[in-house]
Amino acid sequence: MEPIYGNIHSVESFGAVDGPGLRFIVFLQGCKMRCRYCHNPETWNMEGGEKRTPEDVLKQALRYKSYWKNGGGITVSGGEALLQIDFVTELFRLAKAQGVNTCLDTAGNPFTREEPFFSKFNELMNVTDLFLLDIKQIDLDKHKDLTGWTNENILDLAQYLSENGKSMWIRHVLVPGITSDEADLTRLADFLETLKTVEKKEILPYHVMGVPEWERLGIPYTLDGINPPSKEEIAKAEKILGIRK
Repeated sequence: MEPIYGNIHSVESFGAVDGPGLRFIVFLQGCKMRCRYCHNPETWNMEGGEKRTPEDVLKQALRYKSYWKNGGGITVSGGEALLQIDFVTELFRLAKAQGVNTCLDTAGNPFTREEPFFSKFNELMNVTDLFLLDIKQIDLDKHKDLTGWTNENILDLAQYLSENGKSMWIRHVLVPGITSDEADLTRLADFLETLKTVEKKEILPYHVMGVPEWERLGIPYTLDGINPPSKEEIAKAEKILGIRK
């Protein structure tokens, strides 16, 4: 059997925001979406980073296992982790054999019910404890303008996870004038109400920390001049989505 390799952008030993407890976070290379606010466009390319096996990554992660209290464990993020689904599935399979909590941070763009992806996704779903699903925009046309892709399959993924009893945290990046429209947030709230397994909802305030990387790569940044949301804008969005602090 051929060894499985993942293209690893970086790892973080003590992540505290991407899942419950303290977590070892693996950031993978590769993303087909071109989100206009992306803070790590250097991960778009599938190549680059460091080629590593699931066994090697797990060995490194387990050095920190004693810190994984309160449901901590391993989170795989991106880029878009589902583009390296074979690697993620094997890593999570090995992690579950060690009793480790597994979490997948995804925007859902690669999801399809077509084969061979769908069978692979079901294998991954069986060894994933929690999905962090980033719903960037509920409106189809606005989603395409923001990311370059439509969102039907992403919403379908959310529904499929719900139908299969998989725990989810839903994340929404709040960009003033882009993803902050009250009607859109209300539609998002209504959609989330149809899901049975959403354990947490989060507003992630837009920030400009990734702009220097766009400039370094020579990519035009089309949100220039848009400021991060105010406390009032964040509070309003959280109220609409039913987020209680």
